[in-house]
Amino acid sequence: MPPVVTPLFGKAKVKLTQTPRAVTPFGGLASFLAFLEPRGFARQVQTHLPWQLTSPNAIPLAHTFTAFVIGVITGARRFAHTELARADRALHALLGLERWPGADTVRGLFHRFTQGSIQSFWRPLWTWSLGRLVCPAGGFSRDLDATVFPRSGRQQGAAKGYNPRRPGRHSHHPLLAVLAEAPFVLHGWLRSGNTGAAKGAAAFLAEALALLPAGWKIRCVRADSGFFEDALLTFLERCSLTYLVVARLTTQLKRQAAAIRTWQAVDEHYAVGEFTAQLLGWSTPRRFVVVRETIREGKAAVGRKLMDVPGYTFRIWVTNRTDGPLVLWRDYNGRATIEQRIEELKNDLAADDFCTQNFWATEAAFLAVLFTFNLLSLYQQTATPKADYRQPATLRTAVFLCGAILGRSGRQTVLHLSAAWGGWDKHKPLLEAIFQWPEATPPKLNPTAYPGSLAR
Repeated sequence: MPPVVTPLFGKAKVKLTQTPRAVTPFGGLASFLAFLEPRGFARQVQTHLPWQLTSPNAIPLAHTFTAFVIGVITGARRFAHTELARADRALHALLGLERWPGADTVRGLFHRFTQGSIQSFWRPLWTWSLGRLVCPAGGFSRDLDATVFPRSGRQQGAAKGYNPRRPGRHSHHPLLAVLAEAPFVLHGWLRSGNTGAAKGAAAFLAEALALLPAGWKIRCVRADSGFFEDALLTFLERCSLTYLVVARLTTQLKRQAAAIRTWQAVDEHYAVGEFTAQLLGWSTPRRFVVVRETIREGKAAVGRKLMDVPGYTFRIWVTNRTDGPLVLWRDYNGRATIEQRIEELKNDLAADDFCTQNFWATEAAFLAVLFTFNLLSLYQQTATPKADYRQPATLRTAVFLCGAILGRSGRQTVLHLSAAWGGWDKHKPLLEAIFQWPEATPPKLNPTAYPGSLAR
């Protein structure tokens, strides 16, 4: 006899049985996969993966890579979690996969990567995805930041460095460049945990700039005080790029800020000013803008206190822009979106959790997560162009999570979306928007647009 369950509330008992039909909790992924197919996702992955399998029984590498991407979207936080969809035959039918790779197969794919194959695979894939974006008339703001991935073990590249949550423990220290006007990660590097925030930043920028399609414009490069270095600023000036970088408050800069006599009042609590200074070791003087805030009860003032000017806190930026200090201050406040993107990558897509002993395998998995984030962003811009941006976890629960049963109608495979989860009425507008979206012409690499080499 089938078992019977008594509900927690109410008296109507529920009988348990089973069905031979394939069921999936992620029927809502149909619109996402419909977005990928006509844009050549499968062809791009198959073309640029630099290996060929000889065994007739091997799962194609493009299938394994796609399984990892789908695993990340559906909530995997470890390589082992990608096996959660191994029995989901309905999802396999949506993807067109005959077999689902195990965790060891997925991990083995990333262990194939070396520094050279990372460049040869990811560079054209990033160029392909950038071709789906439309550059604003004024150009993109490009925000730089570094974050910390704590590690428990002796993985390659894991070292003791800046680690506020777990001081003294090993970590990796990735470097990211994010476009502010579109939720899109332009470039990423995985680095050793004892690497400074700005170390290699000029080469990182040169590599990222070479990925930009011809005709694109970078409106401004924004960064925090970790990137306040003469070498990076000189590189940006040589590339004719405008920048806005938080200044590290050295003794000289504190004295210069305290010596400002002309302040432009913003309101009763804020004022802005500026000065020009050439710091020790710098090749040229540069412009600094300052925001002064009154310290008051009931509100935590942002910035640093100066001994010579009690009652205020100060924030200072270095820039080569000619805009007024108030405009620059408000512009820099828009950089806060990069902090949100980093939190989404960690919390929603587990960018810091896919780690192996091999450094290049870990970096390849890290880049795969960044690429997945970009795909989700492009999907939203296509399916719901007028709606507000939704984080990956919100997209997962609000759109992709939809019970569905796999069936057939004659020779046609059919996926029955549950009406209780919104069904066809919910997903029809998304599919219509995707099918009607005009396809952009894929751009070409433009390595001569800015000085610098792609070599890492």
